[in-house]
Amino acid sequence: MNIAKIEAIPFAIPYRKPLKFASGEVHTAEHVLVRVHTDDGLTGMAEAPPRPYTYGETQESIVAVIDKIFAPQILGLSPLEREAVHARLDRTVGNPTAKAALDMALWDILGQAAGVPVSGLLGGYTDRMRVSHMVGFAPAAHMVAEAERIRDVYGITTFKVKVGRRPYTDDVDACRALREALGPEVELYIDGNRGWTASESARALHEMADLGLTFAEELCPADDVLGRRWLVRQSPVPFIADESATDAAEVTRELLGGSATAISIKTARTGFTASQRVLHQCEGLGVEMVMGNQIDGQIGTLCTVAFGGAHRSTARRAGELSNFLDMTDDLLTEPLSIEDGTLRIREGAGLGFAIDPDKLARYRQDA
Repeated sequence: MNIAKIEAIPFAIPYRKPLKFASGEVHTAEHVLVRVHTDDGLTGMAEAPPRPYTYGETQESIVAVIDKIFAPQILGLSPLEREAVHARLDRTVGNPTAKAALDMALWDILGQAAGVPVSGLLGGYTDRMRVSHMVGFAPAAHMVAEAERIRDVYGITTFKVKVGRRPYTDDVDACRALREALGPEVELYIDGNRGWTASESARALHEMADLGLTFAEELCPADDVLGRRWLVRQSPVPFIADESATDAAEVTRELLGGSATAISIKTARTGFTASQRVLHQCEGLGVEMVMGNQIDGQIGTLCTVAFGGAHRSTARRAGELSNFLDMTDDLLTEPLSIEDGTLRIREGAGLGFAIDPDKLARYRQDA
């Protein structure tokens, strides 16, 4: 069984409303469907979501690097030769979501070939995960209304609140309004996407000390090295490195340098292979993890829950698995369903999903 063909198909699906946060905003999911075909008829699939303001990738660059650089290097290899595949991909710097999508598509093939779910190959810890929902920038009353709707309709009781606006007190007020409306039983944590300075972040954490926050994520830039370390030393809650820790080396640097005390794992940027390396690294150091979201569609969300549910350490906490609810449509023949605040892992072989050809034809950008 060898890799015979690779497709990188750009598609675009609008969001119901713009998703706004400190490092940017998105109006349309302009993603790339990656399909890897073998010479014995299996097809593995995954989704690459470009985030130019975080990793520098665009939809066009993902398609180009896969078509022109990655595919010629790995055609003819077996999906079992993952180390050889990554050795060739890693000759090219950057391009994390393109590499991750190829990795996950290969795991999809391995699951299909073995007749078992990928989550079982990865570890098989549980069949579902609790869901965390992201609340983006909006007036405080709108943020509260969204969180209440998500709680009432889907049973979700964990919320990641985007912060990083100026003045910082706008976000403090929004978080306080969310806590007052949702009550003490709901879990809240904040994500600044590097929007504040270290001093603004410290003031905000001090003023939210009574809100029972679970985590703080990327409140100020990791590149502000001394300021970030100063902030993390005094943070009353675990401080998550996300976009500042995109591979195992960066995880080591951020943790041992004192710039973070917890890690967000995103399969959209580290696939399954590199995500396991980060997970085992964090387990060895006794560091908490959350499964993050790259504003993924349903394909990417399936990948996240498959990995997160496969491991005891990542299944402990709610995973960020609901951003697809903000999309007007998706490509799957069988859409995802969040029930009682949880999302189940697909039981079929591989990643367990199929693409609706009519929807793909409607949304693809290269036809």
